[in-house]
Amino acid sequence: MMGRQDRTRRALLEREAELAAVDVALTDLCGSDPGDPSGTRTGGVIAFAGPGGVGKTAVLGEMRRRAAHRGCTVMSARGGEHEQGAAFHVVRQLFQPVLATTGEEEHRRILGSWYDIVAPAVGLVVSGSGGSPDPQGVRDGLDWLVTRFAVEHAPVVMILDDVHWADLESLDWLIRFAARAVDLPLLIAVGYRPEDLTADAAAVRGLTERQGSRPHVLAPLTPAGVGRIVRDVLGEEADEAFCRECWAVTGGNPFEVVELTAKVRDRDLKPQTVNLSALRELVAAANVAGLSETETTEQVARLADARILAPPRQGARGAQPLEFLHPLIATAVYQAIPGALRVAMHGQAASVVLAAGLGSAAAGRHLLEMHPEGDSWVVRHLREAAREYLRAGAPDAGRRCLARALREPPAPEERAAVLYELGCSAQLTEPSVTVNHLLAALEEPGLGSDLREAITYRLAQAYGYSGRMEEAAQVVAAEVGRATSARARLRMQAEQFMWNMFRADEKESPARSRRLARLADHLTGRGMAERYLLGLRAWDAMTRGEPAATALHYAEEALGDGLSWTDDDWGFEVPILVALIFLHCDQPGRAEALFNTGIAECERKGWRGSHLAFGITLLGYARLRRGALVEAEELAREGMRIADLVGSSTPAHWTAVGTLIETLISRGRIREAQEFAAGHGGEILPQAVLCPDVPTVRGELLLASNLHGEARQQLAEVGRRMDGRGMRNPVWCPWQLHMAQALALTDPRQAAEVADDAVRRARQFGTHSAIGRALHSAAAVAQGSERIKLLAEAVSHLERSPSAYDLAVALVDHGAALRRVGLPQEAGDRLYRGLEGAVQCGADSLASRARDELSAAGLRPMQLRVDHTSPLTSQEQAVAERAAEGWPDDRIGEEMGLAEREVARLLSGVYRKVGTDRGGLATLLGTPRPDRTRGALPTGPGAPGD
Repeated sequence: MMGRQDRTRRALLEREAELAAVDVALTDLCGSDPGDPSGTRTGGVIAFAGPGGVGKTAVLGEMRRRAAHRGCTVMSARGGEHEQGAAFHVVRQLFQPVLATTGEEEHRRILGSWYDIVAPAVGLVVSGSGGSPDPQGVRDGLDWLVTRFAVEHAPVVMILDDVHWADLESLDWLIRFAARAVDLPLLIAVGYRPEDLTADAAAVRGLTERQGSRPHVLAPLTPAGVGRIVRDVLGEEADEAFCRECWAVTGGNPFEVVELTAKVRDRDLKPQTVNLSALRELVAAANVAGLSETETTEQVARLADARILAPPRQGARGAQPLEFLHPLIATAVYQAIPGALRVAMHGQAASVVLAAGLGSAAAGRHLLEMHPEGDSWVVRHLREAAREYLRAGAPDAGRRCLARALREPPAPEERAAVLYELGCSAQLTEPSVTVNHLLAALEEPGLGSDLREAITYRLAQAYGYSGRMEEAAQVVAAEVGRATSARARLRMQAEQFMWNMFRADEKESPARSRRLARLADHLTGRGMAERYLLGLRAWDAMTRGEPAATALHYAEEALGDGLSWTDDDWGFEVPILVALIFLHCDQPGRAEALFNTGIAECERKGWRGSHLAFGITLLGYARLRRGALVEAEELAREGMRIADLVGSSTPAHWTAVGTLIETLISRGRIREAQEFAAGHGGEILPQAVLCPDVPTVRGELLLASNLHGEARQQLAEVGRRMDGRGMRNPVWCPWQLHMAQALALTDPRQAAEVADDAVRRARQFGTHSAIGRALHSAAAVAQGSERIKLLAEAVSHLERSPSAYDLAVALVDHGAALRRVGLPQEAGDRLYRGLEGAVQCGADSLASRARDELSAAGLRPMQLRVDHTSPLTSQEQAVAERAAEGWPDDRIGEEMGLAEREVARLLSGVYRKVGTDRGGLATLLGTPRPDRTRGALPTGPGAPGD
């Protein structure tokens, strides 16, 4: 038998260009001087393409040898024609050699905080039920793992052969990650057959093009190259006609040439012209199924001698899996097995795999190939395989198993459960498919109450995530009457209220609000359904503009000891609403804490899709409301990046769009905001309530662009929609504040009426930021002394709020107005403070305007650099603690020897630093609330704290 080294050497004939490219790539990776660690080193991707047998594996094998010789750490994996349905098959080949020799403690060290998310994907058995991470979470974890491995074991060469047969989950990760290799000490080498690339694998072609290069396409051997192989094997007496015929019948394919010459030698044929007909003999494949262990060993040896199976690897210990010498042989053998026998062999293989303790997922690829026969054993293991795949973050693989289980079919009493599991497996990626399966599950006879409730809940979610809010509300409304328990009925009522709230086209909002208010009055908050209803009542109170104290009361009752964002039985919508209530009630620091907790929870469970996108974006929105504009922009962009990985035109996407546009406007970058908005102008808004309200943000941008007519039209439509739904809070949707300015030039009387109505609504809500912003808007459309009076009152309220940017704008406008009436000293105080706030917020345009106003007042503008994240000073801490305990300003001043005005100034800085108004200080500072019994609903008008 021909030695492996001989075959490798011969297979590499006429591959000088490819091997030269390998050497260049390895030199870039390792550096020209291995002894100089400071040299420039670059990773990347190198690809080799060509038909089967042309020599890709041989080139990659030689690359492995050269990389090892240079001291590289080499990882390798190979796609399999019949393993494409086994999720993370290729990924597991890469890491199992590293992980197989160590225990769980070392695995946890290697995987770090990603252990629970990534371990199932790399083939580790994780104790406990755990959760089901979404695919993006697993991809992020694999990115981290490979990045860490590359840094710790640099330089690293990752060789991936037969990528056209890689499983979809591994392929999806590879395509997304490969671009990072150039920034790591990592060289990724791939080999694939272009003609066998599926639609899902087509992106493999572009792996190298991202770096400005192209795949190396291996050409067939020339007649001279084929002649060299023939004479090496058969002797120099092989004549030219025989050699050329070998080239003609093989097309110059190196594998076929080597196999053909080996068979000619084994048959003792003379390489002469008279024996040309013998070149076309076929090689028969042997079947080793059903043999005893002794017979199997003998047959394996014979098949290896016949060059059908690969010979045992030298130096390998223990039992080795059987491998065909080449994938072409594996394909030919598999296709030659009669269909009925092949199905039976898959069933036998599944039994062997399960008996060996390898798990249902490992057996799943065989179970998928079996004919449906109504076998409950097959259904059971396919359902278990799906659960394993979902735990590994491979919902597509899980869905394939469940779809096959449905075709088995399952027993009638089991069919609804299979449909339910199948629907849930598609919820994150294809909610419309989920709807079909869950509707079918609801129609199954004999549904148990618990399963019916679970199906209804998931179906409503699927409708909601597809933007079909009305249908989401209708499906839970239909189940309210069917509920067999008070708990289930209350749960369905909570879902119905929630999805109706999210409808942008809800026609009966006032009636729904009244029903919810009556229901909430009788709730104690003991169960999760009651807490969710209280959270919805709080949200409704806030958006309708009821006193902020009322909204905060219900929000506190709903929050209790915390609300999970990743509970499989409850959605994350109400926890987000509760956080937004604190944000709009002048307690953004509290909201940020809740958003950060939710983000951390999502990251721990590997939920890196819409949940995380919402959390990061809304954290950015909270920073915007506090005036930290630089951070707000960064968070909004990151939230949009994650949201767009899930899909465009989703609520998470539009939340990021609205937040980013509003942030850019606040920073004075109007042109950039216009260009960004134009890039999303053709997208369709979902029929859902968004925060911030995107149509309102568009109106604000039109106003900032001096397109007052278009702004009036846009904002008038928003006003009709909001007032029609009873959503009258100018903090939640500030359309009136912008409308007043849009009307100022053409209809000042109507502008004043709109502004005055906004002030009335703000005073009813009662927070200082709401009143301050509304008064500022009223001042913008007022004249003379009335304007200065309104600006002074606006500043007074905003000083008692955590809204740093709104205060800075009001201070600059107040200072400018004072300068224009000849009060330069008072103007200078406001302008200096406004400039300080603008710089602190990152509002460059506002800071520039403040400096211009100072120059016009004859004062010297200062270049300020203020850190808004600085901790409280000792004096601020002392003042804040006393205020949190309920002390009035005059008593604090008397105790600390400060003027009352100085106490107010110190508290103003505290509010913006910690992110709350006076009413939220006790919670953030951990001070007992003054004279307030928890659970008692505040009565009477006014702000929650003053």
